[in-house]
Amino acid sequence: MTSSGVLTGKHFFQGDEACAEGAIAAGCRFFGGYPITPSTEIAERLAHRFPEIGGVFIQMEDEMGSMAAILGASAAGARAMTATSGPGFSLMMENIGLGVMMELPCVVVNVQRGSPSTGLPTLPGQSDVMQARWGTHGDYALAAFSPWSPQEMFDLTIHAFNVADRYRVPVLLMADEVVGHMVERVVIPPEDQIPRWERKRPDPKKKDSFEPFLAEDPDLVPPLAHAGEGYRVHFTGLTHDEQGYPDMDAETHHRLVTRLVEKINHNAENIVRTEDHFMDDARIVVIAYGSTARSARRAVKDARQEGIPAGFLRLVSLWPFPAEQIKKLADQADSFIVAEMNLGQMALEVERHIRRPVTGVYHAGGVMMAPDRILKAIREVATRDDTHQR
Repeated sequence: MTSSGVLTGKHFFQGDEACAEGAIAAGCRFFGGYPITPSTEIAERLAHRFPEIGGVFIQMEDEMGSMAAILGASAAGARAMTATSGPGFSLMMENIGLGVMMELPCVVVNVQRGSPSTGLPTLPGQSDVMQARWGTHGDYALAAFSPWSPQEMFDLTIHAFNVADRYRVPVLLMADEVVGHMVERVVIPPEDQIPRWERKRPDPKKKDSFEPFLAEDPDLVPPLAHAGEGYRVHFTGLTHDEQGYPDMDAETHHRLVTRLVEKINHNAENIVRTEDHFMDDARIVVIAYGSTARSARRAVKDARQEGIPAGFLRLVSLWPFPAEQIKKLADQADSFIVAEMNLGQMALEVERHIRRPVTGVYHAGGVMMAPDRILKAIREVATRDDTHQR
């Protein structure tokens, strides 16, 4: 272990444990949370590890308090995180919106389970992905990533903190129970190889004239002054002017909310991440994310062995959605299949951009989707396409 607590080297970690170690490696030193299956191991590991490295762990009275706590810690300069699952994620939504409005960077991990309501606490699901984009009220934009392995639980936790800090926005890590409880090898690189994107900071020479929500740079992100540094800063969830004070004017509201959305949309090419396999000659494209993507990749490999020109696109980032990439694939491929552990959420987003029907392979949750279901759909689509071409 290094002096800053990073466990460099090769380990066998559960996905939740890898997420906790990723947070530590990213410089997270504040965790506010409330226990909930199947994410509790993240909190448990940080409760054990933080005292070793000077971090602060606090168990709040509920998920609403947890979200409020990490926003406060972020305003004071800390890299802060919480972890939850579907029911807790719902409770956090109001304060996630507050974080968007106050432009406070933080990371929220949702290890998804079978839902709605209490659902299947110990079994997987992927039915919170639309809630991740539209769960809080109003117009807004944020970033969300979907890991498919314990290694990515580590890597994407670091990336989530970097994106949060660079763009002053809450970032979501949308894992699922399979990945959270899976044990695989995780490689933690030397500390000097771990990327770190810092927050944009104000000019200390301009404290007297500092406007905390004035975004003068092309990235539309204002510098962030931390509480206690001597800057005059006012945080509020109300519509506010560039000084941070409430302004109930319609034009002020339009200007502010438009910037909050556009600072993510304009920077989407720096946030969006995908991974593709066998795409050079693909006529059938299979799209998946999280643990389902592991099965989808196997199904595509098996299909190619049968001579079917299938390709695989994995959504590493869910939001912003990789719209431009999907549109380009629509010019190449004849058919699209979307596999997901819900009854069809991201499939609708794919369909919206390719402007033609998508074949869905769905399961409401509770079990990891088997490759043979996806392979069956590939075969059926290949037969249909061949018939149409004839």
